[in-house]
Formats: sequence, C-alpha cells, structure tokens
Amino acid sequence: MRPNLTALATRREMLRSTALGFGWLALADLLATESRAAETGRSGRPDPLALKKPHFEPKAKRVIFLFMHGGPSQVDTFDYKPKLAEHDGKPLPFAKPRVVSGPTGNLLKSPFAFKQYGQSGAWVSELFPHIGSKADELCFIKSMHGSNSRHGGALLELHTGSDTFVRPSMGSWVTYGLGTENRDLPGYLTICPTLSHGGVNNYSSAFLPAAYQATPLGSAGAPISQVSVPFVKGTTPAAQQRLELDLLAGLESERAGGSDAATDGRLQSFEMAFRMQNTAPAVQDLSKESAETLKLYGIDDKVTESFGRQCLMARRYSEAGVRFVQCSHSYKWDQHENLKKDHTSNAREVDKPIAGLLTDLKARGLLKDTLVIWAGEFGRTPVAQGKDGRDHNPHAFTIFLAGGGVKAGFSLGATDEYGYYATEDKVHIHDLHATILHLLGLNHEKLTYKHAGRDFRLTDVHGNVVKEIIA
Repeated sequence: MRPNLTALATRREMLRSTALGFGWLALADLLATESRAAETGRSGRPDPLALKKPHFEPKAKRVIFLFMHGGPSQVDTFDYKPKLAEHDGKPLPFAKPRVVSGPTGNLLKSPFAFKQYGQSGAWVSELFPHIGSKADELCFIKSMHGSNSRHGGALLELHTGSDTFVRPSMGSWVTYGLGTENRDLPGYLTICPTLSHGGVNNYSSAFLPAAYQATPLGSAGAPISQVSVPFVKGTTPAAQQRLELDLLAGLESERAGGSDAATDGRLQSFEMAFRMQNTAPAVQDLSKESAETLKLYGIDDKVTESFGRQCLMARRYSEAGVRFVQCSHSYKWDQHENLKKDHTSNAREVDKPIAGLLTDLKARGLLKDTLVIWAGEFGRTPVAQGKDGRDHNPHAFTIFLAGGGVKAGFSLGATDEYGYYATEDKVHIHDLHATILHLLGLNHEKLTYKHAGRDFRLTDVHGNVVKEIIA
C-alpha cells in the first residue's frame, strides 16, 4: 500500500522545502534580478527616475506651477484693502522695513475695482474676471512672506529654498523623491523658463543627480512656435541609435576606475532622448485638440495665445505622466511704474488661460490629484514708487493653489489694513515647500540627500506644513 503523501501547496513551497532549498535560492535571485532590471536602463545602472513610493498616502500625484515672474501686486489682485483707497496719498502710519529695494512715498490706492465671487465670497480685482469665476476652486494664502527683496535672491528662494547658495530646485526634489510615472518623458519640465535672475539655477538639480534637472521647452521671450522639445525628431534610424547607446554604456562600464556622476548623467540623458522620440512629438502636438479646447485656453486670441499654449502643454504633459511642470510668464510683473497699464496687460495674457486650465483639468478628472500653484517671487508695496508704481515687497504677498488636496473656496492668512506686512497665519516660503511635499506624500524632513558631508533638504532646517489649507 502506497503511503499517503501530502500535496505541496505551491511550486514555490516545493522549491523551498526540497533539495535543501537551493531551488528557492535560485528563484529568489532571479526575482531580485528582474526587479532590479525594472529599475535600471540597458546599461545596468540604477534608474534614477524609477517610480518610488511616497512616505505616506499622497493627495496629489503631480504639480503644475504657474510662475508670474516680476512680483504681482497683492493689493491690486487678490488682497482687497479698502483702507488703501480711503487713505490714498497719505503717509504710511507705521514704519517701513529697515531694508528696502528702493525709495517709496505715500500710500497709493489700487486703480482696479474689486468684487466678490462665488459662494466663498473671495475678493478679486477686475484684472482677473476668469480666475475670479473659479474662486470656489481656489485656496488663497494671503500671508506669504520671504527673505529677499531682490529678484535674483527671491527667485532662487522660491524655486530652491535658498536665496544665497545654488541648491536643487523644487521640481528636482519632487522627482528625486517620487520618480516619474512615464519613463518615456522627463520627470520635470519647465516651459519658457526665465533666463535672468538666477536663470538655469532656478530649475537645476545642483548636487542631485543630473537626471532630476528640468528639461526646458523654449525660453523666456522665445516665439511660442519654438516651445517644444528641441531636436526630438532625429534622422538616425532607431536601431542604429540603440547600438550607439549600448556601445557608449559598454565602454563606460569597462573604463578603469569606474563611472562618475557626470558621465552617468550624460548617458542617462542620451537614453531619455532616445525614448522621448516616440512619445514627446505626440504630446506636444496641439493640432489634435478640438477648436473648443483651443478657445478655452485662449489660443484663438493673439493676446492669450502664448500663455494659453503653455497651459495646454502643461495639461498634456501632466496627463502623460510628467511629475512637475512649470509655466513661466516672464519677466513682466515688475511694475515700478505704469502699474495700471502694465498689470492690465499682464493679467489679460494669463487670466483666461489659467481659468481654462482649471476647467480642463476638472473636466478630465485630473484636478483632484494635480496641485496647481500660482505665485510670483514676492509682492509689491502699498506705498507708491514714483507716480504710479510699487516697489518690491517680500513681507507680504498672495498666492493661490487649486486641486491636489487643498481646500477649495478657502482663504488663509491676512495682512495689515494696507497690505504691507503679513500679520495673521504667516506662511514663509519654506512652509510652502514643506506643504507641497506633504501633499505629494513626502515628509520634507525625511526627503534628504547627503552632500559635502551633511544631509540636505529642500526646506534646509526650516519649514512647517500648513495643515490649515489641507482638505
């Protein structure tokens, strides 16, 4: 009579319990190799943009940053100050900052009328009727403040967390922490980036690996027709390019002394460019969009076409899996004079495209996990510079966010009765950075990179998550 044999539950259990477990060891090695291969390129090096788990459950998966270069005036856009009109032409009744950008005079009322929008009752100036119509989607922070009154330092602080040293940009930290959802596209794109006030340092990866630096599309002042991935349509056959890349990787792996970060970064950029050839042209081709969508973004109007194309490309790249996209309206918001004329012109260029972006994202179900941020590098003074201008003011400015886990139809913080200083629920740029990372599921104190003998992070030794704005 044959013995009663107990059936083994699974093939893996059989490998684990027979032949002293050597079969299981072999399988474990094969699985580990397969897992590593999924996170490496053909060169066998770790893939820096491989998808990574956040520290905790995120509310947002991606960011679209709408940067208004020059510093929009908070008291002429979203921070309504009736006392400013009442006391127009009178001296400021309290001390001005000890360090100022330039000389200023008496109080200057806003030349723009304000009205309330939506159920939230948000006050918005006549500059932004389209954005005003989206007030119940927006989360305003009216108590922002920074540390630098000069454009160069303020841009670096907003983009990198430091107004003094070259540090990785916010987008670089985000892609370092999370990787990218689409390996055929960069994790970080900047559309029409500024060439001044820090230039490339505002979107560089600094000491982080080169893969985390932004890929620029066009540049400030370039014709909108040039806002695309350059040279993406190569003429060399794909098979030949593949052989060339494999040869480069092989030569590098055989090089005496091993590889270095600069060479690795260059090889990774070659690999990325190769993969982008099949994906990027379709993403940046707006011809497939409907006439209704083009009109929504204002692409049918010469005034709004440029920024409208930026916003539509941001939506398309975000939808395709790019982690962080920045659109820059450069360098137009620095009104030391001609405040009414130039702020009117600037606002008209961006108002409809931004509202169109919010509408489109919501219609596609993307707004709930896409964090949209609108901000300049600082605000403006409520006192006059010359006859009809305002000076730089890092002590108070307004930004707004939408989607991505922030409260809709909400406003946090306040300034004094004239709008010079943030006074209630003050939010520093470091706090904003900590909050952005938090919404993406990243603990800003744990997202670190060791460099020059110590751990660095986007917020350095500062920053508190602004929990009041989180839905």
